[in-house]
Amino acid sequence: MHLTSIQFHTDRYPTEDAYPFNLPLFRNTADVHFKTPVTFFIGENGSGKSTLLEAISRKCRIHIWGESRCRRAKYNPHEKTLHQYITLQWKDGKVPGSYFGSQIFHQFAELLETWSLDDPGVLDYFGGSSLVTQSHGQSLMSFFQNRFKVKGLYLLDEPETALSPKTQLIFLNLLNEVSKAGHAQFVIATHSPILLASPDSVIYSFNESALEKIPYEKTDYYRIYKDFLLNRENFLS
Repeated sequence: MHLTSIQFHTDRYPTEDAYPFNLPLFRNTADVHFKTPVTFFIGENGSGKSTLLEAISRKCRIHIWGESRCRRAKYNPHEKTLHQYITLQWKDGKVPGSYFGSQIFHQFAELLETWSLDDPGVLDYFGGSSLVTQSHGQSLMSFFQNRFKVKGLYLLDEPETALSPKTQLIFLNLLNEVSKAGHAQFVIATHSPILLASPDSVIYSFNESALEKIPYEKTDYYRIYKDFLLNRENFLS
């Protein structure tokens, strides 16, 4: 374990009218505690999972590859400032970290390919092969299997996006193996009932007015997938 808790300084929020500070979740949650090597964030789209994951990354000064710099018709100056209003507590001091986002991984893989033109050895850190010449799922697993060998805090936003169910099981076993080794900690936003089955993990739901722990069998993902597989004819019109 590295990161032990997050405190939200709700009294310092700059507004209650703009995202993410207009979400009841971030106004009603005082803190979040991490007591296991694997913690999951779950919830509907727009519930704040990725926003909190990014806030942790910024607070840790972990680089987020490929953040958009495009101009917008409407600009929200508060959208990426949640990290200014949280405090992180560490067990034995701050450790290095890595942020993974399914939408930005391709840009990282292309940059890695460019770096390898001058220093081919850089690919050795990711399995020894070019990530852009592999399928999306294969390149992700090459990245995970090699990156997770390094001590640190790993913040993962929907790592299952390009992984088949079979490969998700491989990733699940990788999570279990690495978390038992003791050098890595994971905070993962996901929609995958396969990944959520990670033993001894803690699941935080973003679907209520405050963050709350929820058992695996009570998650919407488990219930919906189970109901569909057992009674799929009821879901088809």
